[in-house]
Order: sequence, then structure tokens, then C-alpha cells
Amino acid sequence: MADEIVKYEKEFTEEKFWAKLARYAVYIGREVVLMALKLYYALQDPEIPVWAKTVIIGALGYFILPLDAIPDLTPVVGYADDLGALAAALATVAMFITPEVNEKAMQKLRDWFGASGKSTD
Repeated sequence: MADEIVKYEKEFTEEKFWAKLARYAVYIGREVVLMALKLYYALQDPEIPVWAKTVIIGALGYFILPLDAIPDLTPVVGYADDLGALAAALATVAMFITPEVNEKAMQKLRDWFGASGKSTD
């Protein structure tokens, strides 16, 4: 799966990442958002090796890409492939998900969803 993810790295930009998360966070849910955030914040670590950055950028590029295996227009099911891609990437680079990365991701999740798990928008 990691090889498949890498081909989507050209789709990743920070602007596209934040735009998709802000627009669809409510629809894709906490689990997918949290995975995407962990990958994003791990990518910011200057110590992370190039191979891990490539996996992360590929997964986030796939997540951003509007035309993927299962169209994102279909509620819940449309994000199943995104969930799979993000989960595979997260498992591949798990050793680089530090407590600091986890905390940044959780804080952003709390900012968006609050403690109740529902969107604050």
C-alpha cells in the first residue's frame, strides 16, 4: 500500500490539506481527522527521514485528491479509502509519531470538535 500512496505525493500542499480538513472535518469524523493531523504534524519534524516524509506526503496527497477510489461525495463510505491510506501510512511511520506530535494533533482535534466529539462549527 505504501508504494501506491507515494504516487499521490504531488497532490499534497499545506494549503490543500488545511482546506480539505476545514471543509470536511465534520463529514469525515474524528478518527480520519486525527490520523491526518498526526501525519501532518509528524511531517513538520525536521528529524524525520526522507522515506517517512515520502510516505506521509503520498498519503496526505491521496487524502486531498478529489478523485480517488471511492468518491468523497458519498457520506461515510466515500472516506473509507482515505481512512485506509492514512492508516497504512500511520502504521508505516508509527515510530515517528512522538508524544509532541500526538499532543498537537489532539489539541487541534479539540479545537475543532471540542471535548464532546461534535464539531464546534
